[in-house]
Amino acid sequence: MTKPLEGEHVAVLLGGLSPEREVSLVSGRECADALGRLGAKVSRVDAGRDIASVLGRLKPDVCFNALHGVWGEDGCVQGVLETLQIPYTH
Repeated sequence: MTKPLEGEHVAVLLGGLSPEREVSLVSGRECADALGRLGAKVSRVDAGRDIASVLGRLKPDVCFNALHGVWGEDGCVQGVLETLQIPYTH
């Protein structure tokens, strides 16, 4: 039986630079696990200042943004993803 996300490469962005890093690590882990159960190839990316180069090497089909707080929710990471032309959640 084929899984719904089989063949999709999803980069889950977690951790990050904000004071909410710890909660982002937890929610990112849970989201990554769920995406894996749905058949996706999952890359967990602890989002740091090198995120553009990391994603450039990984070449995911889509990014799941599990970042909390500033940088992950203020449009900064979204701007990087727009520039790299990688589809993303919120």
